Amino acid sequence: MSKSHGDISRFAEIFRALSNPNRLEIFLRLVSCCPPGTKCESGIGLRQCVGELGKGLEIDSSTVSHHIRELRQSGLIRMERRGKNMLCWVDPETVIATANLLTGRSLPDCLEDECLSAGECK
Repeated sequence: MSKSHGDISRFAEIFRALSNPNRLEIFLRLVSCCPPGTKCESGIGLRQCVGELGKGLEIDSSTVSHHIRELRQSGLIRMERRGKNMLCWVDPETVIATANLLTGRSLPDCLEDECLSAGECK
């Protein structure tokens, strides 16, 4: 698989992770309490936030954990354990790359080459 097709697979995984309404809600809640580029420590502000992530979604805490794991595996969030605390943050590079893809500022090489050769984009 070429790098450009790998990029497409990576973005497909991101969109798959966000296609679940509960995961999207959890991601948006996490962004609101821990914006991209910041790390929120569970012992400080995030403990409250994580406790709130599943509220109103009517899902079990184990399901919330599953959704958080899916978001982490897609690259949208990062997690790091420090003793008893868990650091959790939105990955800014992934969010920026996805935003650039959606706005056409950055396309995977295979799409950019096809587009330019067809004379449709510049």
